[in-house]
Amino acid sequence: MKASSDKMYDKYKDLDFTDAKPVSETPVLAKLQTEAGGKSRITMRVDNDVLATFKARAEIIGGNYQTLMNDALRQFAQGLRLTDVVREAIHETWETCLTTRSTGRGKKLRAG
Repeated sequence: MKASSDKMYDKYKDLDFTDAKPVSETPVLAKLQTEAGGKSRITMRVDNDVLATFKARAEIIGGNYQTLMNDALRQFAQGLRLTDVVREAIHETWETCLTTRSTGRGKKLRAG
């Protein structure tokens, strides 16, 4: 991003922030950052095979492995289990098949 494209750039371009404390050391700012949401930078250790799996999946779908890991953590935090996710995917697929079949646009399913 060019500095000139940032509307706030001119207002703050001459300020010197070299002695500024990080947000984590300023409780009021840390609280505001937490309340505002967003993301936090963390450092954590994961098993090499777990990291390799997320990187491989990200490469297959064309995404970012950190995003996939964040989504997995969010699902875990919300109490979702893999079985719940699979069950929902199957349900959505089944509903699509039934809808397509009832409108006559899909292939007919053979009985047994």
